[in-house]
Amino acid sequence: MSYDYARPFPENDPASAKRSGRHPVNIGHLVMGLVFLTFVGVWAVIETDTFVVNTVEDLRWLLPLPWIIGGGAGLVATLLRSRR
Repeated sequence: MSYDYARPFPENDPASAKRSGRHPVNIGHLVMGLVFLTFVGVWAVIETDTFVVNTVEDLRWLLPLPWIIGGGAGLVATLLRSRR
């Protein structure tokens, strides 16, 4: 990158001001990440025979858990964000 003038010192340059590194949480990413982790947890529980699956009917209460946990986390994150 070339400059026609002397490049400003970093401490005087507003574009390179130090940022705190914090940014707002993307609620969609939070929810889908929790859903994915919960699906992995459900898979791990089934694979380690902690919960024995004999029929598909045994999964009817286990498979909705990721969506319920993700939805709850999304609601809580939305409520916390709106209070600021």
